[in-house]
Amino acid sequence: MKIAVLGGDGFVGWPTVLHLSKRGHEVHIIDNLSRRWIDTELGVQSLTPMDSIQERCRVWRELTGVALRFHLIDVAKEYERFKNWLDENRPAAIIHFAEQRAAPYSMKSDRHKTYTVDNNVNATHNILNAMVAVDLDAHLVHLGTMGVYGYGTVKAQIPEGYLPVKIQSQTGEWEDRDILYPANPGSVYHMTKCLDQLLFQFYAKNDGVRVTDLHQGVVWGTNTAETKMHEQLINRFDYDGDYGTVLNRFLIQAAVGYPLTVHGTGGQTRAFIHIQDSVRCIEIALKNPPASGEPVKIFNQATETHRVRDLAELVAKMTGAKIANLPNPRKEADENELSVCNEKFLALGLDPIRLEEGLLSEVIDVARKYAYRIDKTRIPCVSGWTKERNKAINTHPGSPKLTAIS
Repeated sequence: MKIAVLGGDGFVGWPTVLHLSKRGHEVHIIDNLSRRWIDTELGVQSLTPMDSIQERCRVWRELTGVALRFHLIDVAKEYERFKNWLDENRPAAIIHFAEQRAAPYSMKSDRHKTYTVDNNVNATHNILNAMVAVDLDAHLVHLGTMGVYGYGTVKAQIPEGYLPVKIQSQTGEWEDRDILYPANPGSVYHMTKCLDQLLFQFYAKNDGVRVTDLHQGVVWGTNTAETKMHEQLINRFDYDGDYGTVLNRFLIQAAVGYPLTVHGTGGQTRAFIHIQDSVRCIEIALKNPPASGEPVKIFNQATETHRVRDLAELVAKMTGAKIANLPNPRKEADENELSVCNEKFLALGLDPIRLEEGLLSEVIDVARKYAYRIDKTRIPCVSGWTKERNKAINTHPGSPKLTAIS
């Protein structure tokens, strides 16, 4: 089918584009290339060398004979252009990655908070609004985050989106309801994903828009079967303190002899998923859309949970790297438990990739190959969630005296 991938130049977007194209879909990439501009702003580049999106598409066409179509549109700002594109092309499915995805970046300064809210919330609403305006019955698949649930300890397994509750009526009778799991965002980025949920719920109820919301865990790994087909198709690999994900950062740090940076006690438990499973889950979601009028379908897109310090110890044992305990820039509990239900994807045939030394070594090999591209001054996390956290980060012995970009 014809699929529009919004944000198809990004870390999860690009491998998703290739995965779906390889399976015979007509894929259109819509992107404003903002992630590349953020690299310029931060003064850091992907560990892996990335060609332009046009060159990437050219290489894919030469390898496969299949064309990828790229459209430079800012979904958050160019509503009329996007609406007209939807009306003219009428895709059967829309995959929405078109959001600023880094929690630390969203907390750097008041400007970064404003940008994240403006970009993410406007993009999501513009998509929904345009679909209704042009009477497009497409399946919208959104990449959300496990962070909507928060990172506190809940002494129960987190359900997939909805919490069954009983509400007592004025007559004393009890009524069963399914409500969205109570939102508990830890950053401005996570807050925008919570707002996305409400937008989806409204448009599904009011206009019958068919929406699947994927609450994804922390992604690790860098390449998929398709990005390995040619060096110029390689996926981006972020290692800096704003965009690098925790396990990938540990693996890069180990590869270049940099101490593994564990913030706080390292007792934070996170949900994880390999990049290859991310694209598989998106394909599964596309094959199983909700019907018009059904509530938003929500999947927990995560395959396992680990404590941060346990991951650091695993990588240290593999590589001989040292561990450095630093102040935590995030305002969060020092220790938390996390149990996540992911039965829907398992029931639909996902065979999860588990964290294993072979795959970890593969990432380390990529890091060593491109180690010459690493700027070690960009590895530390320097974006504090509060003014007090910022002060602690920048005055801690051994911490780099870097200030947040304003």
